[in-house]
Amino acid sequence: MKFLDEAKVYIRSGDGGNGCVAFRREKFIEFGGPSGGNGGRGGDVIVEVADGLNTLIDYRYQQHFKAPKGVNGMGSDRHGANGKHIVMKVPLGTQIFDEDRETLIHDFTEVGEKFVLAQGGNGGFGNAHFKTSTNRAPRNANPGLPGEERWIWLRLKLIADAGLVGLPNAGKSTFLSVVSAAKPKIADYPFTTLHPQLGVVGIDGREFVLADIPGLIEGAHEGAGLGDRFLGHVERCRVLLHLVDATSEHAGKAYKTVRGELEAYDGNLADKIEIVALNKIDAVSPEHLKDQKARLKRAAKKTPLLISGVSREGVPEALRALLAVIGEAPVSTKAKRANESAPEAEPEPSGWTPLGR
Repeated sequence: MKFLDEAKVYIRSGDGGNGCVAFRREKFIEFGGPSGGNGGRGGDVIVEVADGLNTLIDYRYQQHFKAPKGVNGMGSDRHGANGKHIVMKVPLGTQIFDEDRETLIHDFTEVGEKFVLAQGGNGGFGNAHFKTSTNRAPRNANPGLPGEERWIWLRLKLIADAGLVGLPNAGKSTFLSVVSAAKPKIADYPFTTLHPQLGVVGIDGREFVLADIPGLIEGAHEGAGLGDRFLGHVERCRVLLHLVDATSEHAGKAYKTVRGELEAYDGNLADKIEIVALNKIDAVSPEHLKDQKARLKRAAKKTPLLISGVSREGVPEALRALLAVIGEAPVSTKAKRANESAPEAEPEPSGWTPLGR
């Protein structure tokens, strides 16, 4: 299944049915009178969060959603049926924006959550509704009210407890494949990851959800590489794990490159708690590792963790550091359920501080 995190959709709720003008004419009925029924209400357009979805790919093949109109009223006091509602299924973390792509209409954060995006028009009254003691034969009825129509944007922001950031080939996909059952594509060339990946990580009897996004390069906020469009998927994370490649030319410069893109992105990512880790330590000599650690420490102003996704050295410590920040209030629903019966988090490690301090 392809990954799609943004889609433009046209929606229209149903029009209300018209009221009916009719009079009762039956044999052996001494008194007739108005008998026009009311029109039915038009169908609503409802958006619902469905469990198990993780992409908006369905909305690439269908962009128009129109609810049926209400049935017109009929004689013999027969009211029209209401139009059926249309229910649009979206994954958890979906946001609905107006056509201007800036006005937020609704943000879905819970499975099963529903939101009426467009209400159907009310049905019109038939002439039987207007009968009074002084107006016994009304010959007027109301038309049904029109439904609502609009273009909207659906934007998906994956809900995860922790997020992986770093330059391309920093070892993010390898790290995710080691600590979870996720199977991201891994290769020895840049931009192997083309769309975000999620994995459920278990450590010390507890679980949390880890998100891996495509790598950032200098100028990503201006569209370089894959751009920064995927950074929205780590906006909801409580903590970021910043992986820096120990085999890179200069670990400090690599850190500052990604850090600059996070600050340029308008999503409050610069204020999130960050854990810095020097990855691929098994691929460099002890002398080079010492130099890279010192460079990264000067750039990040904190002592980085030393890890290797291949040999798994330092990986448990990194996961515990993430878990300590996530604490007892994880973002993901699955992690919430997993933590209800889990022990308390360990004391916060000294290897992290909020960014910008």
